[in-house]
Amino acid sequence: MGSVGIGTRSNASGLEEEEETINVLITGFAPFRSNFPVNPSWEIAKSLPEYLPPPPPAPFQGIAGHVPPPNTATGPGPFTNSHPTPAINHPRVRLLVHPEPIHVGYRAVREIIPSLWHLDDNNGNVETKPPKIHLAIHIGMAGPRGYYSIERRAHKSGYDMGDVDGQKLSELDDEMARNNIPHPWEGLPDELLSDLNMEDVLTRWRLYSPLYSDLRISEDAGHYLCDFIYYSSLAHLTCSGEERKVVFLHVPSEASAAWVKVGRELCLGLVRAMVESEVVRGRRGV
Repeated sequence: MGSVGIGTRSNASGLEEEEETINVLITGFAPFRSNFPVNPSWEIAKSLPEYLPPPPPAPFQGIAGHVPPPNTATGPGPFTNSHPTPAINHPRVRLLVHPEPIHVGYRAVREIIPSLWHLDDNNGNVETKPPKIHLAIHIGMAGPRGYYSIERRAHKSGYDMGDVDGQKLSELDDEMARNNIPHPWEGLPDELLSDLNMEDVLTRWRLYSPLYSDLRISEDAGHYLCDFIYYSSLAHLTCSGEERKVVFLHVPSEASAAWVKVGRELCLGLVRAMVESEVVRGRRGV
């Protein structure tokens, strides 16, 4: 999985010409708890533009009406981050937001992952072949907290909680075994890590975020559907022989308009950070 793909656009004559395009897959989840009837992950995802806009001339300062806890993301607190360094030149970035929120169910996630990545499309038809995905962000809701985190690792086991359909992962695995369906994770390790340079991504993300943001790297994605979709993507890429250029973004549970706007800007900053990190990495030949 390279960091840059080739797309097409129409010129003034109506003919198509090639241009470099980085395609970033983005997903959000449907609601899954009665006390959180709106899932901010999907509200953020569906609010994103089709293409990544130019970087702001100054750090994003927050949204009027957004009142988070003190010393948390975009709340009153110490100014510790720097202004953005000069932006790194990179190809245009297209944000491919999955058109529907992901159902919070093990079966639904397992079935949809291959189609999300387009790696199994070998029909050879250029006109209908979906774009190659170079980077991805799965977004999910964490809980009533003020900080945002990117997950470094995902887990293969430990999914003891039932999904919104009342099904446990063990029940789905047993069903596959009874029907002699090979397990998609056979032989994979209990943990899979993103191939992104997470420390570099975090540093760049902070540069494009409010000066007082609380942005973190997390080592525990939670052993529920957030963790599950993350491991599913990492596993699919591993089994396909592709680099694992994907990250999971956990966002606070607050879904008011102001919080969603802040989440949108932070997500755009994360996309920019990932792209720049990969472009620099590619130039260094790492």
